Amino acid sequence: MTGGLDQYALLSGLVGGLALFLFGMDILTRSLKQVAGDYMKALLARFTENRFLGLATGATVTAIIQSSSITTVLLVGFISAGLMTSAQSVAVILGANIGTTITAQVLAFKVTKLALPLLSLGFFTSFVAQRQETREYGRILLGLGMVFFGMVIMSESMAPLQSYRPFFDFMRSLENPLLAALTGAIFTALVQSSSATTGILVVMAGQGLIGLETAIALALGANVGTCVTALLAAIGKPPEAVRAAVVHTLFNVAGVMIWIGFVDQLAELARLISPSYPELDAAARGRAEVPRQLANIHTFFNVANALICIGFTTQIARLAEWLVPDRPAEVTPSFAPRHLDPELLKVPAIALDAVRLEVVHQGELVRDMLAAAIPAVTSGTLMQIERLHVMDRPVDLLHREIIGYLRKISLGKLSADQSELLMALARISNDLEHIGDQIATGMVTSARKRIDENVVISPQTEAAIARLHAKVLEAFDGSLRALKEQDTGIAANVRKMKSEFSGMVEQIGRHQVDRLRAEAPRRQHTYAREIELTETLDDIFKITRRIARTQIAAFGSPPEAGG
Repeated sequence: MTGGLDQYALLSGLVGGLALFLFGMDILTRSLKQVAGDYMKALLARFTENRFLGLATGATVTAIIQSSSITTVLLVGFISAGLMTSAQSVAVILGANIGTTITAQVLAFKVTKLALPLLSLGFFTSFVAQRQETREYGRILLGLGMVFFGMVIMSESMAPLQSYRPFFDFMRSLENPLLAALTGAIFTALVQSSSATTGILVVMAGQGLIGLETAIALALGANVGTCVTALLAAIGKPPEAVRAAVVHTLFNVAGVMIWIGFVDQLAELARLISPSYPELDAAARGRAEVPRQLANIHTFFNVANALICIGFTTQIARLAEWLVPDRPAEVTPSFAPRHLDPELLKVPAIALDAVRLEVVHQGELVRDMLAAAIPAVTSGTLMQIERLHVMDRPVDLLHREIIGYLRKISLGKLSADQSELLMALARISNDLEHIGDQIATGMVTSARKRIDENVVISPQTEAAIARLHAKVLEAFDGSLRALKEQDTGIAANVRKMKSEFSGMVEQIGRHQVDRLRAEAPRRQHTYAREIELTETLDDIFKITRRIARTQIAAFGSPPEAGG
């Protein structure tokens, strides 16, 4: 039969089913990232040093978010943000393709009957549940139901193709493995989801519309097409980040080149390792067996590719470095964000961790100001004093970037803990900016007055202020290190410095009163400047302790947190 095909029903069902499938995948992925974001962050932080752990990490993370291209996009973001090196990312990328095979394995089961129950359960759970986490689990079920229902729609719309000769003529042209792989690559690049391609192949195999050999070649091509997303995400990124996308592409293209000449052998292996149903007639047997055979061989060649390449991660990294050399050294402004990559916004837990590192960067700029402050203010030249004022500009600009990035994170879905962390990071960034302002306004103004009034601070008082300044620096360094290492024990120690610091302030206050009684030129003006410096250092110390307190509240109290 060559006529009678309702093209509108076919196209609307196929496109509509694919749209529902992709929309369901998007909901599923977003909610899985929301529920498992902290787990993913911990995996990537702890298990990327060892290549085999990196391989397992890539497989696990991709199994969670169901997209090797999204995993690679995240890696591009991690590298761009300084959270990972391109060499560390190689093993994770090798594992990413393994993680995507879970889609085919799940879809190869006759799960489409679960579509409507999952849609119903997921919808009511996501709308009725009180707890945010429970609602996210409901959305996971809702997304899964949409994926399955999209497959139902595509399957029903493609059923008439079983007797449509032009379709079979087209499929016969795909018996050439290279042409089939190219078709799979182009389609996957267009929909930007190898899972969608795999889902359609499983549906077509279940309808008897496609043979195993052709399905394998199309699936091989899908592995190449999925690289487009990561390559696009790498545009404009630092060379190390571009290398991650290049490694992903090299690995997948090499995998296709290895296996494309062995499609028939892969098909035989798939039949050997998969369940068979000899009691069925030929057509029914193909519909029953091919989906599982495709899923199994899809898993096999992705695992095999990873195991073949895992011993060459260093060489792969070097090849990527050769293909994407470092750019000529560029002068990067100190206020330019180092970690705030937009790609990380896809996973709030990881984006928040990038903000934490950026706040540390902001703290380092403030620390430079604080270290230079007292020498310049007590005895420095006007040029040194004005330099302090100029140093505050990068702090303000970076603070603006951090708050803007936090706003973007806040527009997404956050758990209660993530919302608390977001507010804590905003408070810490605000406090650091406030310290910068204390130096750039309070201290600089006092120093200008010192010069205008021709005030000379005595060596004894200057030494006392220097000791107080050193204690403030010690506290500030502790708060900054606590944030960098996420160690609330260090933050608690900063809180405990209060009594010692108060004693030092009291001691210097008595010294200043004694000096006020001394017969010295312009003593009253000198006293005023000394008091201003002492009070500003006291204010900065209080803000520093507040930063430590914010960390303890956000990251949890240590076993013996005092103060």
